[in-house]
Amino acid sequence: MKPWVLLLSMLIYGVVMLLLVLGGLKNETFFPAGRTVIEQCGVRALLKCCEKRCTKLQECFSPNHTCCWTFCGNICLDNREPFKSMLNP
Repeated sequence: MKPWVLLLSMLIYGVVMLLLVLGGLKNETFFPAGRTVIEQCGVRALLKCCEKRCTKLQECFSPNHTCCWTFCGNICLDNREPFKSMLNP
């Protein structure tokens, strides 16, 4: 085997091992440094509330909704009337 092939394969192996140790490539656009802490929802969510999921950036597309966590994961709950959807199944 030619020496440059061995050197190239060792370089690639070193870069792959370094990425594994460091946790991979992190893009500041998708993983901002100041992550927000998601709190538990103040009300017990029904299964139909689990359809409104938060984005990966822990935000909600709907206005006046807050991302919180419950038994089915991170969901968006309405800030104005959080109990409205809970009482009328």
